[in-house]
Amino acid sequence: MTFKSGRVRNGYCDRVPRRQALKIGGTGLLSGLSLPGLLALEANAAGAQNRKVEACIMLFLEGGPSTIDMWDLKPDAPTEIRGPYKPIPTSVPTTFFGEHCVECAKIADKFTVLRSHAHSDNGHQTGYHYMMTGRRASFGDGQGGGAPTNALYPSMGSVISRELGGRSQVPIYVNLPNMMNAGGPGFYGAEYGPFVIENDPVQPDFQVKDLGLVRGVDSNRLALRKQLLAGVDQALRPVASAGRSREMSTYYDKAFDLITSAEAQKAFDIHAESGAVRERYGYTSLGQCALMSRRLVEAGCRFIGVDHGSWDTHFTCFPSLENDLIPHADRAFSALVTDLEERGLLDTTLVIMMGEMGRTPRINKEAGRDHWSAAQSVLFAGGGIEPGRVIGATNKYAEHPITQPYGVEDLLQTVFHLMGIDTQKTYHTPLGRPVPILSDGQVIRELVS
Repeated sequence: MTFKSGRVRNGYCDRVPRRQALKIGGTGLLSGLSLPGLLALEANAAGAQNRKVEACIMLFLEGGPSTIDMWDLKPDAPTEIRGPYKPIPTSVPTTFFGEHCVECAKIADKFTVLRSHAHSDNGHQTGYHYMMTGRRASFGDGQGGGAPTNALYPSMGSVISRELGGRSQVPIYVNLPNMMNAGGPGFYGAEYGPFVIENDPVQPDFQVKDLGLVRGVDSNRLALRKQLLAGVDQALRPVASAGRSREMSTYYDKAFDLITSAEAQKAFDIHAESGAVRERYGYTSLGQCALMSRRLVEAGCRFIGVDHGSWDTHFTCFPSLENDLIPHADRAFSALVTDLEERGLLDTTLVIMMGEMGRTPRINKEAGRDHWSAAQSVLFAGGGIEPGRVIGATNKYAEHPITQPYGVEDLLQTVFHLMGIDTQKTYHTPLGRPVPILSDGQVIRELVS
């Protein structure tokens, strides 16, 4: 493991390998699903319900953003707590952000900051799992290492996929630029797992795997292969499970339709955006992933999870925060919210930016900030959210909320409420155990318009 500019690369500070972390909540679906696999399993989702929100975009700042340096500054605290950044005014009177959140300060009237989010899991993988599923994770060795012992529960993206179903030929649930560490479907089964882009749209040669034809196979040849597959399916049907055979035939038809769909090709073609639009989001991984998320919402995707790493800033954190991390997040979030609003999509799209935890109020001896789940700020914008507000407050050192604390379950209850999902709805595990979508928590009423 190497360190540069205060960031931990190629894993986490607690030394749990990324591949192992991907197993949490994913039942071993480490790379998500191939296109045919996704479509072969994506079925029987519930029909549309009466809801305010049609889609959700989650910008997940993996590793834990230093919200005390971004959204919840403490300028009167001692130097070793307040850090070097000064507060700046925003478009909302009496609301101040950190000096490197310039773009978000301009549009503070378009989103709301929840400053009293708190929980008690200071682990990266376990905290990530908790934030995405509403259930606490555990590991075989009890210390955040070893094999996960409860990779059972579906992520919020999988819940949304199952409950709301599709509205176009674009996959219902997408992760980019890689699979979210706790983004799996759990006991729901792989049909509700994410389609993983597995490529970064900031790259000049960006393209989505599985959407293009194999070299040497043109559209006519693909159609002939489809006919051949249908013939084989028909011939084998008498000796195979008729239901399964018909099911797989339907799924391959859907895969064929997606590969040849102009709608899908258009959604994933980020190069169709003008240079001015791409520049607005910033030519960074987070910026271009946010832009791709907007394109997917336009095309009918329900949940897009963007996994953005390098926020685990234990060492010399301030150079990386001010040069890379905060400006990238500031620009991506502000551009996404503004762009959605201008296109008439913000009222029906929920945008959330958060991490699995915050950072310690006190700066450590290595000039960094450590894990701190007892207080974190979360940003919300879009459908059903009352904008231009700050909800909750932390004490004078940002150590813990001094107003009503809201936990992980409350956050998920609010998301599901806005999307018209009944969290008391129960499904059964393969062993017959009844499991409600979410057992605990309450809707954060101050957030809901």
